[in-house]
Amino acid sequence: MATWMVAGNWKMNNTTGEAVALAREIVAGLPDIKGRGEVVLAPSFTVLKSVHDVISGSGVTLASQNIFFEDTGAYTGEVSPAMLKDAGCTYAIIGHSERRKYFHETDEGVNLKARKCLATGLKPIICVGETDEEREAGITEFVVGIQVKKALAGISDVRDITVAYEPVWAIGTGKTATSGQAEEVHEFIRNILGELYRDASSGVRILYGGSVTAENFGELIAMKNINGALVGGASLKSVNFLGIISRALERDV
Repeated sequence: MATWMVAGNWKMNNTTGEAVALAREIVAGLPDIKGRGEVVLAPSFTVLKSVHDVISGSGVTLASQNIFFEDTGAYTGEVSPAMLKDAGCTYAIIGHSERRKYFHETDEGVNLKARKCLATGLKPIICVGETDEEREAGITEFVVGIQVKKALAGISDVRDITVAYEPVWAIGTGKTATSGQAEEVHEFIRNILGELYRDASSGVRILYGGSVTAENFGELIAMKNINGALVGGASLKSVNFLGIISRALERDV
């Protein structure tokens, strides 16, 4: 069974001082998680190095919120894998619904980023999920299935891949999929991974994201195929984020 992960996506929030203060609070309040799970922080590009300096040696790892699929070149505004690794990143979030919505990222582009991550020693956290309209139309599995398969096209080894199921209708809306709804899609994703990668699929973490709180996460993490959370708003306050981590630890008891 895959170990759990709780990742905080800070999105476009926190100046350097604010990011450093939040990271210090999280590190100071973090219980012993060695060998039990993993905590990841994903701040904005401008504060990656500053946050890395705070979390270094704490057991918390660093992620970027995006990545570009070329190493160098005339790509104004983009950030390369080498730059992210230089800042201390272990992970890169790719394909988040906000990137797909506002910046028109495609499944094919997500695949290029996933492959570049793996080729350069970064571990991708691949986001997938359906809109409210797609769920109402009864095509959740069709949409999520395409996203997963296209994101993993041409990838033969999934040991360093994490998948995050984030129903778009639950991101920042206060709505959360019930544990049953989430588990149903997580199991569907797990089955796709099994078809593609056989036994190796059991080690792939599948996270849930979408208005995750300490109050609702205990029930979510208890599900068989939910291996953690990609947390948005609740990761911006240390007490809330640490509360979610404590729910993950309770699963291990």
